[in-house]
Amino acid sequence: MTAQWIEIKTAEGVFGAYLALPPQGRDSGPQGGKGPGIVLIQEIFGVNEHIRAVAEQYALDGYVVLAPDLFWRNGHRMELGYAGDDFQKGIDLMMGLDFAKVATDLAATAQALRARPEVTGKIASLGYCLGGRLSYVMAAQGAVEAAVCYYGSGIDTMLDQVPQITCPIQFHFAALDHYIPLPVVEAVQGAFAGRAQAAVHLYPGVDHGFNCWGRAMYDQRAAALARGRVLQFLAEAL
Repeated sequence: MTAQWIEIKTAEGVFGAYLALPPQGRDSGPQGGKGPGIVLIQEIFGVNEHIRAVAEQYALDGYVVLAPDLFWRNGHRMELGYAGDDFQKGIDLMMGLDFAKVATDLAATAQALRARPEVTGKIASLGYCLGGRLSYVMAAQGAVEAAVCYYGSGIDTMLDQVPQITCPIQFHFAALDHYIPLPVVEAVQGAFAGRAQAAVHLYPGVDHGFNCWGRAMYDQRAAALARGRVLQFLAEAL
């Protein structure tokens, strides 16, 4: 497995994205292995150590992973922790996002990923928290062939976009999440009821951010169960 930062050029400017490639095999290119693609979308903490590790984790599973730096307009490769001033800075950065511009950045990321010689086949989006919401947006815009949304806040305010989502989509919610209470999860479940390509998973006894091993709410069992479901979902969808 190899990983590096690359640049993505847009009409507005150039931003960085963390690229992780699968291990080399018999049909590998000069830099790394080949496989389907994943646009990995950050939380409010930037493309930090955890997101980079997740990118490498999925690369080891055979995916070409590209994680764009969505805060690039506010600073180069901003990387935050999970408490104190860093947490508040992450909230402030999220509140200041121009989501129309972010959607454009994600479309550019998807285009750059598809153009990579290592990508063979379809691509998916996979995001956490802020990224979970944006993964949903990518699905609604038809930018990917599959989408995974971990505890994406605000999805319930965009359920009018459900008819636009034709690709397989998978949701992961925490039962104790005070940012996303159970009525919100139920609203998402109801909006996708009857859709064979949509799955909503609820994890009892865990809180928002349960996938992140750098946070106090990390839950190994829930994270492992969710990851297994994601891998099966991606294998079938891509």
